[in-house]
Amino acid sequence: MRELADADRIRRFMQDLGREARTAGRVYLTGGATAVLLGWRRMTIDVDIRIEADADAVLKYVPALKEALKINVELASPADFLPELPGWRDRSAFIVREGSIDFFHYDFYAQILAKIERGHQLDQTDVRELIARKLVDPGKAWELFEKIEPELYRFPAIDQASFRRAVAEGLGRPV
Repeated sequence: MRELADADRIRRFMQDLGREARTAGRVYLTGGATAVLLGWRRMTIDVDIRIEADADAVLKYVPALKEALKINVELASPADFLPELPGWRDRSAFIVREGSIDFFHYDFYAQILAKIERGHQLDQTDVRELIARKLVDPGKAWELFEKIEPELYRFPAIDQASFRRAVAEGLGRPV
């Protein structure tokens, strides 16, 4: 049975994955893993990652690590649910290099927009924390939202008008 992932398990996952991977690359942590590592949550259900490396070379170690650490690891990032924000890689915050893998927090602006779109209660807490900790400037988040808004049609599960209202509300802006 898998357990919730705390900061120690997430760090061990990064260390072990970096030690096993033989090719250079980047792994982006997102969602609950970011919240746990930055300290506003104690645990998360899943360690959500996006891999930018020789994915097969990295992925072949993930099942064994999941079992050894008793954690859930999912391939998921904001780009699975929203258009990619321009410049997201440059804004992704470096965490650590383990072996040949650089680990980053996926762009906080993309994370906040994805959390607003999903709208769960825990996501709303994360939105407030990202703003309170000054990891996201609401004005810049709004500008980035407006840049991706014309591409929302590519994500048919999103109602553009409702999402726009939710983003305005989540960022404390008038519609």
